[in-house]
Amino acid sequence: MDDLLTLPARMLAIRLARRELRAEDVVRAHLDRIAAREPDVRAWTAIDADSALAAARRLDAGPVTGALHGLPVGVKDLMDTADLPTAYGSPIYAGHRPQYDAAVVAATREAGAVILGKTVTTEFATYQPGPTRNPRAPADAPHTPGGSSSGSAAAVAAGMVPLAFGTQTAGSIIRPAAFCGVVGYKPTHGTLPLAGIKPLAPSLDTVGVLARGVDDAAFFIGTLARLPLTPQAPRSLRVGLFRTPHWDRVDASGRGAFETAARAFERTGATVADLTIPAFTADLTQAQIDIMAIEAAAAFAPEARAHADGFSTGFASLLASGNALEGTRHAAARAHAAEVRRALAETFAQVDVIVAPSAPGEAPAGLEATGDPLFNRMWTLLGVPCVHVPTGVGATGMPVGVTVIAPAHGDAAALSAAYALERALAHDL
Repeated sequence: MDDLLTLPARMLAIRLARRELRAEDVVRAHLDRIAAREPDVRAWTAIDADSALAAARRLDAGPVTGALHGLPVGVKDLMDTADLPTAYGSPIYAGHRPQYDAAVVAATREAGAVILGKTVTTEFATYQPGPTRNPRAPADAPHTPGGSSSGSAAAVAAGMVPLAFGTQTAGSIIRPAAFCGVVGYKPTHGTLPLAGIKPLAPSLDTVGVLARGVDDAAFFIGTLARLPLTPQAPRSLRVGLFRTPHWDRVDASGRGAFETAARAFERTGATVADLTIPAFTADLTQAQIDIMAIEAAAAFAPEARAHADGFSTGFASLLASGNALEGTRHAAARAHAAEVRRALAETFAQVDVIVAPSAPGEAPAGLEATGDPLFNRMWTLLGVPCVHVPTGVGATGMPVGVTVIAPAHGDAAALSAAYALERALAHDL
């Protein structure tokens, strides 16, 4: 039974398609793990075990339906589901039952996956924490799992599900992946459709995945996007080490992760060199903050008129900051991002991938906040693919790692480099 909880998702799918495993057994194993761990981790807002098992039995009784046949998947509670409540992390939408699945949820079912339930999101994918605890931390010393894809990262880290959807507008996939010690993959902006997902800032919002390994993440998103994302062994890889304008905010554990990744890439035969990108300044991070605030204020204008008393203080402040900015600020921020994208294209003529910090360090202690997305904002703004790879643990025993970045639409390159890093690190164990 333990094998069903540890096999890579691609291998699970192959064995399910060959009828070497039954979908019912795979789903039941994960439901049993949820029953055992959920009281402590609190990763889920809704589980329908009976429906999941019934779906698995139908799959076992019929033909193989798609590449994800029988795989259990968690769905972030920012995404509409017709058969499960969708509250978007807010009391305003408690008990809300959408009429249709989000487009990516529908595609996941069409590919044969079994939806186990809805995972916790922070309020409207922003900053107000949910109840989820980091499963890597001791029960008597809770740490944040990060946000906003809190439940998805924690559920994967706790072995409750092999794959779970995340979304990222600032750092909502990469940061929780870093804090929980799992792989997080934010594809190129626009790779997967946003229909049926509560918008926060549409020019930034991106659908991705939390997974146990890089190949699992590539398999899942590649299937849904119909893209050839299977990692390939990179040849003559050129890796640029970019400490970003915020390097002074990286602590000893975060710096250790960075150096560990650099040494591991060197062992693969990659050419590794420090990288400077003069166009990257703190202004780029501010541009993401401005765009997110302005677009969020517009997206949530209906709720602000009817249900403002249901907002947390932090979310209300975000909307107020967006409403206080002129449209010219949004245009200027978008123009600045376009200018930096051109500079980044020149950088990628010199390197194949960039390695950057995923977070300042380990997950902060306590559950009052979800950590700082400082090191993720600029990459989300630029729309480039990002893959978080765990590199080990920091000073207090909590996970740390780095982000591997490639040019827009260079997702296969980012995933291949991340997979090479993952394998090099595994040889060190």
